[in-house]
Amino acid sequence: MAGSTSNSTQEELGPFDRVQLGRRRDRAAPSFADHSFLLDEVSLRLAERLDDIKRSFPLTVDLGCHDGRLAGHLSSRSGIEQLVQCDISQAMIAQAKGAYRVVADEEWLPFAAGRLDLVISALSLHWVNDLPGALIQIRRALRPDGLFLAAIPGGDSLTELRQALVQAESELEGGISPRIAPFSDIRDLGALLQRAGFALPVIDSDTITVTYPDALALMRDLRGMGESNILRDRQRHFTRRSTLMAAAERYREMFGDENGRIPATFQILYLAGWSPHESQQQALKPGSGEYSLADALAGETAPEGS
Repeated sequence: MAGSTSNSTQEELGPFDRVQLGRRRDRAAPSFADHSFLLDEVSLRLAERLDDIKRSFPLTVDLGCHDGRLAGHLSSRSGIEQLVQCDISQAMIAQAKGAYRVVADEEWLPFAAGRLDLVISALSLHWVNDLPGALIQIRRALRPDGLFLAAIPGGDSLTELRQALVQAESELEGGISPRIAPFSDIRDLGALLQRAGFALPVIDSDTITVTYPDALALMRDLRGMGESNILRDRQRHFTRRSTLMAAAERYREMFGDENGRIPATFQILYLAGWSPHESQQQALKPGSGEYSLADALAGETAPEGS
């Protein structure tokens, strides 16, 4: 009976241990700058997407700000009067610069409805247990015609590491344990944005490939990013060194180049959606068009011999 209750509680809580996420980011904060290249690059690309939008966002929230890396790329953009930076980690927030910094959990947003002009988030929402619920909260916090813009890892991220770990564990330990979070699929995210009530949803993807001397260097980088395993059903003991070494060897065998370096793939999905407003472009209702398909076809020239 106790086991049944525990499993039920775990399902209600979701797959990710959010308390552990805060601890991992706290631990990563002191040396985060040494491992922040991916967040820095994605933040730059995310900020550049705002350059194509000719309007101001006076009150903006950076959701899951880490050490404030995205704020640095937004500082030169006009039209953002107040930038509120939020993160689940007190240690990360302490490193961010700016007047408005808040320790906040993406699953429980502390913002009143209809107050924000822009919510922007770089590489943080993939650790949310209830992503549909978080998206609904974000949409409600936005003013009408407010913008949500985010970047999250896609399903093809770290595919090489996942395969190498599966092979090594299967061979040496007779089974596999959950190690890498299941990332979102681009098709699913479009549906989630619509379910959350966003208008004009757009999703596109980008791939960033980084090379490392070996898989152990990649794992150290992930730990330095605060991106190591926080799955609730993860192993609670250290992985055996023999398993890690075998995974590194499998990685090199399957994906290494002629110099022995290995690639790590990061698929980045960019999400954009607007809080509904009557001024936005609306799709026509079926049958409401001024011209029918039959009329259009009637104007075409018939092929010879018909």
